[in-house]
Amino acid sequence: MNLSDDSVNALGQPPAALVSALRKILRPLVRLLLSYQITYPYLINLLKSVYVEVADQEFQVDSKRQTDSRINLLTGVHRKDVKRLRSEAADDRNTPRNVSVGAQVIGVWLGSPEFLDDTGAPLPLPLRSTSRPVLGKTFDDLVEIVCRQDIRPRVILDEWLNLGIATQDDANRVVLNTGAFTPAKGFDEKAFFFGKNIHDHISAGAHNLLGHSPSYFDRSVYYDNLSLESIQTLTELARETGMNALTTMNRTALQLQKKDISGEDRHHRMNFGVFHFSADLPAQRSSDEDSQNA
Repeated sequence: MNLSDDSVNALGQPPAALVSALRKILRPLVRLLLSYQITYPYLINLLKSVYVEVADQEFQVDSKRQTDSRINLLTGVHRKDVKRLRSEAADDRNTPRNVSVGAQVIGVWLGSPEFLDDTGAPLPLPLRSTSRPVLGKTFDDLVEIVCRQDIRPRVILDEWLNLGIATQDDANRVVLNTGAFTPAKGFDEKAFFFGKNIHDHISAGAHNLLGHSPSYFDRSVYYDNLSLESIQTLTELARETGMNALTTMNRTALQLQKKDISGEDRHHRMNFGVFHFSADLPAQRSSDEDSQNA
């Protein structure tokens, strides 16, 4: 692990700047936990198991098997708890099948020229019909690229209609919600992407803080002292430019995946995300305070 000389002070305490950043990260997380009645004792038990898991899997010395004693030394978790937690299977769930399949289908729809119009927008897709011929690609064709014969297109469509990922127009064609990289409804689906995306964003930031090279791209644009009207303008701009960036990355990644599928070195993954957030500023200080701090 690469740590700069000034990353830990002389007393062996964690850097104050990192502690301040952690408090900022934890505040919205604790707000979410309290909203779902996840208490401090529950979180401590969860955190304890994660400490043991990470120390066991990622802090080995010369690839030697970790001992309970060393994990106790690294984490501060009691040896009795270390032994118990190492014997328990991790409770992380795999990607829900409906999320995995749905994301792949959306990726193909947004990344394949045959399913896009002249402007690059996803075409409305008719359902395959046995009673009358359908010109062009159908929603069934799209689903079968990903699922083969495993899942009927109607099953996916019904789920998408329920989650708001797609609608059907007057001609009974399936119309994709172009903001549907994550669903508007469906708690399990939103929770899955919450965990996946925040995990990868923090992983990229931690990689950079640890001084590893090359660093990951991690930038944002932030302004304060804006009016509500300006926030609304910027929110719409964020949606538009964000979706443009996501669809461009998706199109290129899909093409590269098709090229790499026959190669041997295809054991890597990537995650590119865009986020936007706005909030009210804290109450303004008095004019006296402003003048003193000008």
